[in-house]
Amino acid sequence: MSIFLCFLLLLPLSLFFFKKLLSPKGKLPPGPTGLPIIGNLHQFGRFLHKSLHKLSKEYGPMMLVHFGVVPVIIVSTKEGAEEVLKTHDLETCSRPKTVATGLFTYNFKDVGFAPFGENWREMRKIAVLELFSQKKLKSFRYIREEESELLVKKVSASANETPTSTVDLRKFIFSFAASIICRLAFGQNFHECDFVDMERVEELVLESETNLGSVAFADFFPAGWLIDRISGQHTRLNKAFGKLTKFFEHVIDDHLKTGQPQDHSDIISVMLDMINKPTKDGSFKVTDDHLKGIMSDVFLAGVNAGAITMIWTMTELSRHPRVMKKVQEEIRATLGPNKDNITEEDLDKVEYLKLVIEETFRLHPPAPLLLPRLTMSDVKIQGYDIPKNTMIQINTYTIGRDPKNWKDPEEYIPERFIDNPIEYKGKHFELLPFGAGRRVCPGMATGMTIVELCLLSLLYFFDWSLPNGMTIEDIDMEEAGAFVIAKKVPLELVPTLHRW
Repeated sequence: MSIFLCFLLLLPLSLFFFKKLLSPKGKLPPGPTGLPIIGNLHQFGRFLHKSLHKLSKEYGPMMLVHFGVVPVIIVSTKEGAEEVLKTHDLETCSRPKTVATGLFTYNFKDVGFAPFGENWREMRKIAVLELFSQKKLKSFRYIREEESELLVKKVSASANETPTSTVDLRKFIFSFAASIICRLAFGQNFHECDFVDMERVEELVLESETNLGSVAFADFFPAGWLIDRISGQHTRLNKAFGKLTKFFEHVIDDHLKTGQPQDHSDIISVMLDMINKPTKDGSFKVTDDHLKGIMSDVFLAGVNAGAITMIWTMTELSRHPRVMKKVQEEIRATLGPNKDNITEEDLDKVEYLKLVIEETFRLHPPAPLLLPRLTMSDVKIQGYDIPKNTMIQINTYTIGRDPKNWKDPEEYIPERFIDNPIEYKGKHFELLPFGAGRRVCPGMATGMTIVELCLLSLLYFFDWSLPNGMTIEDIDMEEAGAFVIAKKVPLELVPTLHRW
């Protein structure tokens, strides 16, 4: 009843803003008619990317919708994406501010969600030069290979318990991804850490990511902060944020107690040096919030997105025995029998595995809606006039299923990438798992190395089968998540150590 009264109080102000935002400003894209106050929110289902996909079939590849009183342009074709991310990259490379993203990035002191400006430029420079450079990628190779070997040992131990024992692959894969990211980024080996375990880390990542992608009334309605207070959304966000901050402070304190490594190589070491270094007047100053903002980006995106891609890949391979057989035959024929462990030198030898991963990106992009952009000036895209300060979202879910670009788009066919120049690095706009342009993910190379190494290890050493009595049709493909979309039901398979 109290929320309903709040709506009544906000109605006059909302109608004023809604009318103002709807006033014509040149040729705007078509879109579904919205309602006062709520805009088109009543037309969206549980998964926004699927709702927008359905609406785009009716209203076209460039579509105007309203999230409350906020106008949003939805781009659903590679041509539109190329104009946004390449032709007009500079004019569209800022980010809208929301309650949740501001909170979980320590007031936009990160790289991923920070609006375009000096803070973003300086943090991006630090990320590219100090944290995710090719030199750093090579220097941390031993960590990734150690964790890969440990993953194989863990799965082997489960496989040896009973010949038909199932494993929840998410648990193993998530632990693998989180261990690598936390060692690379935080200098923290959780296998030797007494204040945290992987169960807690997984819960923290999922809870934080869910809240990061949650909707606050304040984002889309004038004075909506009042409803957030009454509904409990404000309290939920701050509670989740408090848990994440406490975890980061534990990690930083432990890092300081154990001392910095000789090469000052992990994120915490690099940024603590910058925090403690004197700066000249007027120069950019790195703060504790910048450190935590970068930690938030790496921890939430690096762990979850990588794990999700690996799980979707193993899911699709389980649903397509032909592809599973082909990729394993290629891997084993190329690498030879009885290897003790997989190294990163092996990654360049397995071409079909790379095609499998690209096909997974096409059907299951980690973020089916790329992080929203905000125009910094009036711009014309696909013949439409897009005003300054307009939010733009690119639906990679729809682009990956566009029959103009992909034959049999709903089918899982890695062979479509053979002799095909399209790849995932941001130069081809049919496939955009990491975005493109100035806001392309700076950790792309590190993330791909982790994904390839994990899958190569699992597919070389083990044969995989469905639990007894389960068929391919029984594999549940339901989704879950906010910014990143995961497989909701755990993937349980039976691993058998391969005999040569």
